[in-house]
Amino acid sequence: MPRGRDKPATVRVYTVCDESKYLIVRNVPSLGCGDELGTLFSSYGPLEECKAMDAEDCEEYTDVFFIKFSQVSNARFAKRKLDESVFLGNRLQVSYAPQFESILDTKEKLEVRRKEVLGRIRSSVGSRSERLTQYSPGQGSSSGNLHHHMSPNKREYTKTLHASHIEDVRFSHVSSNKDYFPSESMIATVNLVRQKLDKIQSGSDGSNAVAASKKPKGR
Repeated sequence: MPRGRDKPATVRVYTVCDESKYLIVRNVPSLGCGDELGTLFSSYGPLEECKAMDAEDCEEYTDVFFIKFSQVSNARFAKRKLDESVFLGNRLQVSYAPQFESILDTKEKLEVRRKEVLGRIRSSVGSRSERLTQYSPGQGSSSGNLHHHMSPNKREYTKTLHASHIEDVRFSHVSSNKDYFPSESMIATVNLVRQKLDKIQSGSDGSNAVAASKKPKGR
């Protein structure tokens, strides 16, 4: 029967020690369907063994099967897909069986996981460095792509700024006597301030000259 809509999906987390290429399948109908079960699981990877476990306790009219995959990755995929799936009217219960592993099996499993982790790290670092290279401002191709994706108005504004920076370098050294302000009112205000400053400067120069003339001469 299909999984009920009101029943939330169960999420379980497994470590590399919990995972195994050995699986225990419970709640298999007692219909002599071992071959069909083996065919179902072999669609997720090559099997080394698939047999019924007569010594295991099980519900009435059900069997327990022992399945061994060649690779841990195939067993992981099969468990994720077939656990809680419906097989001949019964919902299968698939679990890992690391207790059947030998020392060599455990060593092989840990080595495979180590290679998988290293591969993911190298892939992540490589993709990150590639993205940085593509969008680096120093690269001609990336700057060309950036200019290509800019809107026409932004490109024109960038050209104007670049041209003004090259042609109008003199504005960074404008003399204070030049009327370089864009508005006439600003120019008039600046001229007025300059005139007042000139009067103050000339007045201070005249007072200094008078003070110097009145200063008594030394004996």
